[in-house]
Amino acid sequence: MKIVLASNNAKKLGELQALFAPRGVELVTQGSLGIPEAEEPFESFVENALTKARHAARASGLPALADDSGLAVEALGGAPGVLSARYATLFGRPKSDAENNAVLLEKMADLVDRRARFVCALVAVRSAEDPEPLIAMGRWQGEILHAAQGEGGFGYDPLMFIPALGASVAQLSAVQKNALSHRALASVDLLKQMREAWHLG
Repeated sequence: MKIVLASNNAKKLGELQALFAPRGVELVTQGSLGIPEAEEPFESFVENALTKARHAARASGLPALADDSGLAVEALGGAPGVLSARYATLFGRPKSDAENNAVLLEKMADLVDRRARFVCALVAVRSAEDPEPLIAMGRWQGEILHAAQGEGGFGYDPLMFIPALGASVAQLSAVQKNALSHRALASVDLLKQMREAWHLG
């Protein structure tokens, strides 16, 4: 089954393809089909993911899958949240993983409560007008480090420490991350729904 991924993030595509390929799902990025990215005007991961999925389905005529994910820090009231990918730009800094991480560390410099979680909302639609979108959420609990650790992953992975593993997400192998992450948890749930509602093998 071919599904359009409403993202042009190559690393996100790699993670999701590894999770969905065993079920016979082939993900193609919207960018490879010449589809521009959708606006993400909402304050929740689910609303943004649904908007992106409908946009990709409408432009491609194919079923679509969208991921909206980010970091939610307890002491920052859930920030950076849906603005995770461009957090630094809110403070006049360039958009990059390094700048986002730097800003986060500055905002948390004097905070004792370091609890945080990665959040992923996955939404799948059979068409742009699908009245029954499939929605799955995944959450991965951890703590924000005082300095980056590890070279792997992307985004906030070097700052997210998983106590049960004694390592930052950036110190995990791709296999470990794909088995445990917020995206993996949401994917398991979504695939279950797709088997039931879409009769996916």
